[in-house]
Amino acid sequence: MCGHDDSRLHDARHTASTVLLLLGVPERIVMAIMGWSSASMAQRYQHVTEPMLNDVGRKIGAALWGDVGSDPEERDEDAA
Repeated sequence: MCGHDDSRLHDARHTASTVLLLLGVPERIVMAIMGWSSASMAQRYQHVTEPMLNDVGRKIGAALWGDVGSDPEERDEDAA
């Protein structure tokens, strides 16, 4: 295998799949790129990151209560 560690190549597939998730690529396109025939593979390879969760939280907060996702220091400066 050209001297490459197989586990590192497998890790690269996880990374590639997670990057596609971060970019918001539709699942059907991800499946075609990754060569998956089942959508359940996304659950194995795509990993939700803390910044992704934070971004969704900010979006939900903004939808419910307005722009609550801004930096607290910026809000203090705006009030002054």
